[in-house]
Amino acid sequence: MTDDYRGSHMFIRETGRRMATPLLAVFVVIATTDLIFAVDSIPAIFAVTQESFIVFAANAFAMIGLRALYFLLVGVMDRFVYLSTGLAVILAFIGAKMLLIDVWHPPIWLSLAVIVVVLTLTAILSLRAEPGDGAAA
Repeated sequence: MTDDYRGSHMFIRETGRRMATPLLAVFVVIATTDLIFAVDSIPAIFAVTQESFIVFAANAFAMIGLRALYFLLVGVMDRFVYLSTGLAVILAFIGAKMLLIDVWHPPIWLSLAVIVVVLTLTAILSLRAEPGDGAAA
């Protein structure tokens, strides 16, 4: 492996030998993190469904898109001052739903509606907030 980066190349040819650059190591670490994240989420998905195709598709989408979505959200995170409050409400709803699953099984559309409404309200309130508002930031 070379001691330094060589632009955007992962491999270079130096003194007649093919050598890896540190960019390859970065790529391997990021890909490994994505793989661990996807494998780690399998038990959580099986808590929702036993359908193997849904488990596979959810993990495939997690590996493909969630890292890019994360970096997008990090860039605008300071603008959504009420996001942590909205996520706390959603997690409380999901927790209550899990506790009541033997007594009442809410329809999927209701769960999705609660999540969409909470996230929409959180986004609207955050975008309308003045800088410095929202202690949740």
